[in-house]
Amino acid sequence: MSRRLLNLPNVLTLARIGAIPLVVVCYNLPTAWGRPAAAALFLVSSLTDWLDGYLARKLNQTSAFGAFLDPVADKLMVAAALIVLVQLDRTHSVIALIIIGREIAISALREWMAKAGKPGSVAVSFIGKLKTAFQMISISLLLYWEPLAGIPIQLLGNLLINLAALLTLVSMFYYLRMAAKTLRE
Repeated sequence: MSRRLLNLPNVLTLARIGAIPLVVVCYNLPTAWGRPAAAALFLVSSLTDWLDGYLARKLNQTSAFGAFLDPVADKLMVAAALIVLVQLDRTHSVIALIIIGREIAISALREWMAKAGKPGSVAVSFIGKLKTAFQMISISLLLYWEPLAGIPIQLLGNLLINLAALLTLVSMFYYLRMAAKTLRE
């Protein structure tokens, strides 16, 4: 990988991908700290999603590679965590299918729009960013699971993952509408 591609934002994105198996391994460790470590690692990795984009813009280190890799890292991280949560019966498979299915559908839509010469027509929107925030927080809570300082983490995580699924559908329909509008023009 060239030096230009190996900048700080891209290193953070690659670290996020590298953290995926660590989250799964930590979660499955037969120790008292394994699951809290998995939740914390997932949360920290989630925060790097914001940080790498911020740094890429601030340091003028945006790249086509980073623009490609960042959403891939997010999708891999969320899909892996959702599979673990479904396996543990901490979220319903329908929720996982909504979230993962939307990610695949919108990725395909973006690819199709890029080939149609309209790559910016399905750019990330506020609703998409809000959806991502709800997903990352809810997944972190569901990985942690145990009450914390009297806060019912399980209940809060389930509430937020359901809201994330709703926002996932809303954002998908928003992007589909934007694509249809662009194609009609």
